[in-house]
Order: sequence, then structure tokens, then C-alpha cells
Amino acid sequence: MAWNPEVLPDLTGRTYAVTGGNAGIGYFIAEQLAAAGAHLVILGRNPDRMGAAVTAIRHHVPTADVTTIPLDLADLESVASAAAALTRLDRLDALIHNAGVNAPARRATTRQGLELTVGTNHLGHVALTALTLPVLAATPGSRIVPVGSIMTRRTGFDLDDLLSERSYTPRQAYVRSKHAVQMFGLELDRRLRHADVDVRSIVVHPGLGLDGASPRRPGVNQPSPLARFSARLLSPLAQGKHRAAWVAVRAAVDPGAEGGQYYSPRRRGIGVPVLGTPPEVDTDRDLAARLWSMSQELTGVDFPALAARP
Repeated sequence: MAWNPEVLPDLTGRTYAVTGGNAGIGYFIAEQLAAAGAHLVILGRNPDRMGAAVTAIRHHVPTADVTTIPLDLADLESVASAAAALTRLDRLDALIHNAGVNAPARRATTRQGLELTVGTNHLGHVALTALTLPVLAATPGSRIVPVGSIMTRRTGFDLDDLLSERSYTPRQAYVRSKHAVQMFGLELDRRLRHADVDVRSIVVHPGLGLDGASPRRPGVNQPSPLARFSARLLSPLAQGKHRAAWVAVRAAVDPGAEGGQYYSPRRRGIGVPVLGTPPEVDTDRDLAARLWSMSQELTGVDFPALAARP
């Protein structure tokens, strides 16, 4: 049976955590899961924006069960605090790695001195996942959903300059961070299966989502007339962020989704979510093993149960 992203299974009694669930694609992931009956945990940096997201979700889903946890992925101490809060939950059915930053014009660093884009998009999520693994492993059939990017389709991955210490351009840093997300997510699933841990890692890319093509949500998404006009011009290539959310939602809840799979929109940047093929470089197991070791060393957080290489 074809997957219908607008008719989700009943998620009552399940708990999902979405990083960056207060804005953009992450907000619509949270709203859609809440509408299906799930308990939603939104993780984000800005308390006011998280509050606005909760208000918007409850307006559209009056029965929504939504809570928030502060999280700054560019600060590993904040990551540890957020993970501690998540591990106090009774269950965690999926951790969705949605939050991310666009690379700044000039190289910047996280609080711990890591290049900001890779440090936030990849390394912060690595640490959060490692520290949250106990509650995920204690929840039967739980999932981790790393969110990559369509931009990795056309650009290679230079692991030897992961932190852009030799050279830096914003595009290069962003694409590098998303290759790392995808490669690590695939390696994570291999190690989970090898260690017989009942957690799946399912990687996605959301295509191209535009605010101007998305439903209005006061305090969350209020596109200008110009943004609406631009979105109409780009409609053959891009879609609303509510539709871009569909791939992560499917990976998180589709009973038929399996660990190690890669989902994307049907028509590259737009369309319903379908099973896809990751960029070839992200399936390189030797590179993935190196990235795994580097990521643990850079964050100072490891996965002791997943130390053995498949």
C-alpha cells in the first residue's frame, strides 16, 4: 500500500522529540505528529519561539500534548542537559535530528571551538544521540532520523578537512556538515544492528522547502506577499515546509520503514516521500568508520555499546 503522508497511523501513547521543532520544517514535523496523537517534545534554543510553536500547535490541534526542552546544539554542555531531560522520559519512540544552521559568511565556532556548521548540524546531534541512547534502546522499535540535504547530491565530501581548517566557504561547510549527517546516520544503523540494539537509524533529505509555500502559523511562519509570489515561481522545484516535513515523519512512524534506509521526496526536491538512494560517498564504510571515530573524539562523547565495527 502506498504511503499517504496526510493519513498517519494513530500515535497515541508514543513520544517523539524534534530538534528545532519550533520553526520551519521542524515545526511542521511536530504539528503533524501531534495531530496523530503523539506526545511531542520540541527542543530549541529560543524559549519565546518554542512557546510560539506550542501555541500554534495547540491552536491547530487542541488536544496536542507538547512540551519543550532547551537545547543549543552549538554548546555540548547544553546538549548534555537536554539529553539528561530526554532520558528521564518514560519512553522515546524517535529522535528527529531536524535542527540545523546555515553556514555564516565567515568561519565561526561553537562554544567548544568546533567549526559552527559541522559542530551544530552534525556533532551536536552525535552527542545528543549518544547520551539519549539509553531511553531509545529501552523503547521497543525506536528510531533515530538524521536529516540530510539535497545539496549533497552534487558535491563530494572532504573528510580530511571536516572542520574547514584549511579552507572555508559557506556552501562547502554546509554541504560537508550534511554529508557527515548522512554518512554517520547510515553507519549508526549498521552498528546498532551489529550490537543487536533495538533502535533503527533512518536517514532522510527533505528536498526544498520554502516558507512562502507553507501554511501561515502566527509567530512561526508568516510569509510576506513577496515570499508567496517567489514560492509560486519556484513551485516546479520547491514545496512548502509542511510537505518537506513528510519525509522525516514517514521515517519516524511508517511501520514498514527499516533501519539503514534513505527517504527523499519523489521528484528530487518535491513530492511525497519515497525510498531513495543516498549519495555514493555516504555509503563508503571505510570513510564512515573514520568519521565515527573523529566524531566521538571531537565531542568527547562515545557509544560504548556500539564500539565494535560491523
